[in-house]
Amino acid sequence: MSSQLISPSRRGPSRWLRIMPIVFITYSLAYLDRTNYGFGAAAGLNESLGISPNRAALLSSLFFLGYFAFQVPAASYARRHSPTKMIFGCILGWGVLASLTGVINSFWLLAADRFLLGSMESLIVPAMLILLTHWFSKDERSRANTYLILGNPATVLWMSVITGYLIAQFGWRDVFIIEGLPSVLWAFVWLATMSDGPKQARWLSDEDRAELDALLNREQRDIAPASTGIWATLADRRVMSLSLQLLLWSVTAYGFIMWLPDIIHHGGAQSMGHTGLLAAGPYAGSIVLMIAVSIISDRFHIRKHIVWPLLLASALFFLISFLVAGQSFAVAYACMVIGCACMQAPLGPFFAIPADILPRETAGVAMGIINSAGALGGFLGSWIIGYIQARTHSLGASFAAMSLFIFAAAVLMALFDGRPSGHRHKTRALPPAHPVSLS
Repeated sequence: MSSQLISPSRRGPSRWLRIMPIVFITYSLAYLDRTNYGFGAAAGLNESLGISPNRAALLSSLFFLGYFAFQVPAASYARRHSPTKMIFGCILGWGVLASLTGVINSFWLLAADRFLLGSMESLIVPAMLILLTHWFSKDERSRANTYLILGNPATVLWMSVITGYLIAQFGWRDVFIIEGLPSVLWAFVWLATMSDGPKQARWLSDEDRAELDALLNREQRDIAPASTGIWATLADRRVMSLSLQLLLWSVTAYGFIMWLPDIIHHGGAQSMGHTGLLAAGPYAGSIVLMIAVSIISDRFHIRKHIVWPLLLASALFFLISFLVAGQSFAVAYACMVIGCACMQAPLGPFFAIPADILPRETAGVAMGIINSAGALGGFLGSWIIGYIQARTHSLGASFAAMSLFIFAAAVLMALFDGRPSGHRHKTRALPPAHPVSLS
């Protein structure tokens, strides 16, 4: 039995090579639309539209307000229906809305566009996380989540370099249009190549499909049943703890992402091209560390005890960046790079926790709730850090605030009790999966 159950992992590269590149590109395109806004703001968007600093902070936050509003309904819909078709509609919608950012001339139209863009993109993460639980086992889940989330730093890495250059050549308006159109085209690629699970995948053999289903079903038998309702899931102490952790974490993460170009531009860079190169640095280190952490997490079945130490390290390096910002931009920037890598690295293990401790039906709703809290943190983070920047014009003050929020997230994770409530029997250890590689 054991050899049968682990064989999908042994023959896994066909799944990994077929599914993960498509998932990665899709999330990368979604992240492009939310990160290039910071470059537009630094390159003159606010001045062109006559937007005050306080309105600019609000405008940056509206994306996350829309993102927050639809997370739980998105997770509930994806669990009951087709995540693949829902994601298709989202890709199409956000591509159009992202391109419109380059032609809008009114603050209120831009505010509506940012809110709607966030609403469209709010469906992507819970649907993707649910989709990955249909394809990958517990021993693979941290890596699967990480390869999805790598769309974040990888996109910011290349986008920071290219967008800074494109804005210098064509202006911020044309760049929004240029970088929004690929999503429209990719939507049809997604629909043609992705399926909701093994049962719909014609490229899998009957034997592989049966073995993968057997492994995933066995994992579900080892988890105590729980209510699948939204209110019952909201009442779960573990879901609420993870939600609060991600909210605090996201205040730092999205404050960092949205205002990094502006912080660098005013802190030490001389041009938008130089700003783009420096803004790429924090995400280069993130990519390497994220992959290493996900492999360790799956290999040794570590979730909690790999997440909180990295968050604590991130808080420490952001604090050091705050302390030295007035003396040396170079040292502050180096600490910023390390702090960002430590902040991004544990996302894969973190999002593996709900599926590890909750039944599949409940985990889907829980992921929506948790990511909704993260979106609320994104709203607060982009507004709070933007407000601090507008009031103080201080690199140090911004990173002091970031360090406090992510420190609180680290403490909550260190205290987190992830034991399944109502667990009626001891979980049997699964046979170790063979390492899966994308090569």
